[in-house]
Amino acid sequence: MRSRHLGLLMAVAGTALAALALLAPVASADTIRPGYERFAGCPGPEENSEVLLCQRVVVDGGHFEMGSKDVPITKPITLTGGIVPAGGEFANVVANSEGGMSHVKQQVPGGIIGLTGLDWLVNFLNLEGLKLYAETEIAGQPKAYGGIEEVDLPIRVHLINSILGSKCYVGSFTDPVNLRLTINTTEPPAPNEPISGTTPTEVEPDLPFTFKAIDGVYVDNSFDAPGANGCTLTLFGFIPISINGLVNSQSGLPAAAGTNETKQNFDVELAPQAVVYE
Repeated sequence: MRSRHLGLLMAVAGTALAALALLAPVASADTIRPGYERFAGCPGPEENSEVLLCQRVVVDGGHFEMGSKDVPITKPITLTGGIVPAGGEFANVVANSEGGMSHVKQQVPGGIIGLTGLDWLVNFLNLEGLKLYAETEIAGQPKAYGGIEEVDLPIRVHLINSILGSKCYVGSFTDPVNLRLTINTTEPPAPNEPISGTTPTEVEPDLPFTFKAIDGVYVDNSFDAPGANGCTLTLFGFIPISINGLVNSQSGLPAAAGTNETKQNFDVELAPQAVVYE
């Protein structure tokens, strides 16, 4: 399975030679070819000459369960960047200032009261103020294995509500939530049982010299999750009180490996760097 996907990526990269023979050259090496703007997050040859392929992944459904909180993915998340071979079947995923993971807030069921247990907040906040959002951010070096088969994705989750302050996170750059997303079958510790992802279906791309596949599913139920950090309740506008412990107790954090799960529906597009940039 893994060698098949790796071979697929190499075949896509090989189209760059044909593309360069057919497409007219221009002055700048880091000018995106018209029509390929969706790959703008991929470093150009002047930014990183080691990039083999540009990629664009859209996660458009699924869920993220961590501790006692299960957040549905209702708004699409886009990840753009470039793939840099690092030896063997493993590659680094890199991005420029326009790439990485898009900033998308997913609504957390139960809202701020469900996260903190502070029922009295309902007397001070309107309906919007009671809502809680989670935004996933990359917190380390993503890696890809076997092409699109598996992805290591270190993240931190930003919990967003004015009551929590601006720096309330689960995970950090030094202690991230380390996802190993796979389209294959997981081998989680108990009590979780194995679950399987889905290989995306290749379809006709709408751009020349690109690869496109849809309706894939990444899964992981083997990761652990650290406790909250940076969550601060400010009383009377000037008295800060840490509520990390309160958030943890209401959210079941820290959560050991074998008690968490994510399923992410995704589509993927790949294009050689030499095709994306003129």
